[in-house]
Amino acid sequence: MKRGMKRKGLLQTYWNLTIFLSILFLIMDIQIFLINRKAGYIGGIYWIASLLIVAVFNWGGRKKIRRDLIEFASNYGQMQMSMIKEMDIPYGVLSEEGQLLWGNDKLLEVIVNKKSARRGISNIFPEISFGKLPKDSENKVVHVQAQERYYRCVLSLVVSEGKGISDEALEFDHLIENKRIIAMCMYEETEVINLEKVRDAENLVVGLLYIDNYEELIDSIDEVRQSLTVALIDRKVNKYMQRIDAISKKLEKDKFFFAFKQKHLEGLMESRFTILEEVRNINLGNDQTATISIGIGVGKGTYMERYEYARAAMDLALGRGGDQAVVKNGDKEQFFGGKRVQIERNTRVKARVKAHVLKELIEGKERVLVMGHSIGDMDSFGASVGIYRIAKTLNRKAHIVLGEITSSVEPIRVRFDTKEYESDMWIDAEKAKELVDDSTLLVIVDVNKGSYTECPELIDLAQSVVVIDHHRQAGDAITKAVLFYIEPYASSASEMVAEISQYIGNGLRLHAAEAEAMYAGIMVDTNYFTNKTGVRTFEAMAYLRRNGADAVRVRKAFREDLNEYKIKAAAIQDTELYRGEFAIAESSSQGVESPTVLGAKIANSLLDIKGVKASFVLTKYNGKIYISARSIDELNVQVMMERLGGGGHINVAGAQLKDMSTKEAKDIIRETIDNMITEGEA
Repeated sequence: MKRGMKRKGLLQTYWNLTIFLSILFLIMDIQIFLINRKAGYIGGIYWIASLLIVAVFNWGGRKKIRRDLIEFASNYGQMQMSMIKEMDIPYGVLSEEGQLLWGNDKLLEVIVNKKSARRGISNIFPEISFGKLPKDSENKVVHVQAQERYYRCVLSLVVSEGKGISDEALEFDHLIENKRIIAMCMYEETEVINLEKVRDAENLVVGLLYIDNYEELIDSIDEVRQSLTVALIDRKVNKYMQRIDAISKKLEKDKFFFAFKQKHLEGLMESRFTILEEVRNINLGNDQTATISIGIGVGKGTYMERYEYARAAMDLALGRGGDQAVVKNGDKEQFFGGKRVQIERNTRVKARVKAHVLKELIEGKERVLVMGHSIGDMDSFGASVGIYRIAKTLNRKAHIVLGEITSSVEPIRVRFDTKEYESDMWIDAEKAKELVDDSTLLVIVDVNKGSYTECPELIDLAQSVVVIDHHRQAGDAITKAVLFYIEPYASSASEMVAEISQYIGNGLRLHAAEAEAMYAGIMVDTNYFTNKTGVRTFEAMAYLRRNGADAVRVRKAFREDLNEYKIKAAAIQDTELYRGEFAIAESSSQGVESPTVLGAKIANSLLDIKGVKASFVLTKYNGKIYISARSIDELNVQVMMERLGGGGHINVAGAQLKDMSTKEAKDIIRETIDNMITEGEA
């Protein structure tokens, strides 16, 4: 195909200059002719001569000029291509789909496998996925790694008209046809990355170490051995700090501050903080065991920020029951230890202090909203009723946010359908949103994760939030509460509320229905007083009995439906005993009013089988798979459920899985068990 060469720009101006000058000379000659005819004739002769010379030059040398221009452009283009090809920076051209069309020598050295790159650059750099390719004029920056080298890859979309490009000028013919291409330029940042790694390794990590049960330890031994016990713990801690070249300082009798280089942190995490076990193994000569909690703050910010991270990590460790280490890096937390059952603290000082603070908060507001977790159980219901009575005793308006009422709760709830209670005692989530304002106190019971509550939006709307829970905290716990009362060793939230009620004063006395609701909550969460019961549990039960709780009436309310009993028997019959120690079963939700509650009952029953370390019951309900996990004392099911996005207690936990079948959920449980056994967690 013959293509014409079109002159434009400055070249066209130079080309037309002779014509402009000829016209100018003609005008000048006419003016001379008008002044002097003879001079005009002479000028005309010279003008005609110059016109002939320009014509000969323009038409006769046209091909030679074009040839010279093309040769110059070709040499210039080849020089450009040569410079790009030999450029020390990796440079390439991609199609819109991410296929490598062309690359300079340096790029080919980096990618090595050219054929694989032609199929897709993501085969070489997985970081450059199709979604990372630019779709408009805005450049995309992607950080990639090739072998041990690191690069900052800048991707730019280039829109080409495809005109005037000769095949000889490019090595890829189809580039002419593709109007949109992606230019890829890679800048090496290996030295910068390595320097950042060195800096991070040399960064100081801030940590706190607390002795969880210091007062109980000291009280449990005679005065002669008290100083020896403290010295043994101090020696263990100091030796451990020396191993990691840490600077440590004892702040108080049971608190340590320490700092060390970040390069030692990975080793500590791989060993899962052996100091926890070392302190626990100290022989005190009695049944008491010393436990410690560790909070570590990591980050690239200031030392003060790292210290705040360490404090937050320590709060999280203590909120989860202690005897564990928490490493916090910004919003990310990692947990180590916490596999043992927490030791119950017999002191009621904390309950008394929390009751006093709660009383002040309620008295400072006009209205109290009480909310538990979604698909509320008996403990959530009982604790809510207890807070309701506290608010009414303090002469404040009170409402309980209640959504779906399960069959396990309904037999107790109907006792409140009397004239003794206001009609708006129960409200739904929408009504609660309308009521919440600056003069409203939101009290959340039996849950510390916002996403698990009956109405998560209320947390954002409320100015003042109180959390009362007995589940161990996780990294995504509610953070805006003005009062946190988390006691992982407590049997239930109802037990905690029963304790608080005794210190509110103002002549508070529970009604019989309220006492029975809380009694039922404790009974269900302790699996009829066989799990997590302590001295304070029975003290709370005694308080509830004095307020009119009837154990026989509560027991009758929990009698099972025949259909549910058959489903329970079928699930137990089809139970899989994985590795001979872990019971995995599936519970049907067909014809069951409270499938999740039934799943929990089945999980409890499976623990009665000899040799079973833990039980896991899966219930498919409302598009989700609910997992009820139970153990006695050999496996921390709470840590396991946290890996699946759930949580709970050491012996009682659960999780919810979405968008998968029951078979896939069982596979995940088996895989998690295998991983925990490999890591020494099971």
